[in-house]
Amino acid sequence: MGEKLKATALVVEDDQIQRAMVAMLLEETDIQVIQCESAEAAELVLEKVGGCLCMMFTDVNLAGRMNGAELATKARRRFPNLKVIVTSGRNPPDLPEGTMFMPKPWRALEVVREAELSRH
Repeated sequence: MGEKLKATALVVEDDQIQRAMVAMLLEETDIQVIQCESAEAAELVLEKVGGCLCMMFTDVNLAGRMNGAELATKARRRFPNLKVIVTSGRNPPDLPEGTMFMPKPWRALEVVREAELSRH
């Protein structure tokens, strides 16, 4: 009964291999992961369980019409305390205040460290 709910992260990445890698890293830190390949799919997840998420990790380039920077803006507006990490191999786009930019190729240790910090 008193079992603590697992922390949950949303990973948004259209590249299946990179998405799986981030998910695996987060699961190693005992964080449950919801995976999406488009910002539109991620928006639906945010509507349903956004308040329960400890972090969102998104690429800038995604499948669908919306990019990761736009998704980050919407997520931060609706859930100001949500840790949002945006990643890209290019220069960082304009991001909402409080959003972290992690250049690609990101290091596994960085992702894990940020995940650990997001749980507190």
